[in-house]
Amino acid sequence: MISPIFLFVFSFILSCSYASHVQDFCVADYTAPQGPAGYSCKDPAKVTVDDFVHSGLGVPANTSNMYKFGFTAAFAFNFSGLNGLGVSMGRADVEVGGVVPIHSHPGATELVVIGEGSSIIGGFIASNNKVYQKPLNKGDTMVLPQGLYHFFVNQGKTPAVIYASFSSESPTVQLLDTSLFKNDLATDIIAKTTLLDAAQIQKLKKLFGGTN
Repeated sequence: MISPIFLFVFSFILSCSYASHVQDFCVADYTAPQGPAGYSCKDPAKVTVDDFVHSGLGVPANTSNMYKFGFTAAFAFNFSGLNGLGVSMGRADVEVGGVVPIHSHPGATELVVIGEGSSIIGGFIASNNKVYQKPLNKGDTMVLPQGLYHFFVNQGKTPAVIYASFSSESPTVQLLDTSLFKNDLATDIIAKTTLLDAAQIQKLKKLFGGTN
């Protein structure tokens, strides 16, 4: 005899699967309130082909900063057609000697392809603290597992362009530097938990705009 619980779970999974395919898409309605699940759907009668096209990745990002790195996003917040589809893209521009600082995406796996450049050190740090890194050149692809810290360093002789795709239409990002030094977390707490010198912490807080 089939368990009622099994039937309930099976019916629930089936209904969820069906619900996810009831409509073809859910173009973001930026005029409506945003909820935990993302943007509300735009009235299908108001959807146009322009909702599914984004041209921003053809323009280099501003790299005038301490990292000599800039990022251009094609995420749900500026590419309405991505809403609810679980994918997005971005473009990173890295000058010679520049870096994509150590960061993670808690909610997305990242797949990158080197569009321009050579001798770009790309890598990530696994949860057992093992580092996986390798020099990448134009045309190379690397996958960066969800939630793991990763980075890029342009050791080549020309600027680099890195295209990235994400397994989320709204991937979040957490930079290690700003997480520690661009907030009001007390210096003595950081010193005790990282073993960094208090004077160095204060210097970095001043650099990133943190307090305490």
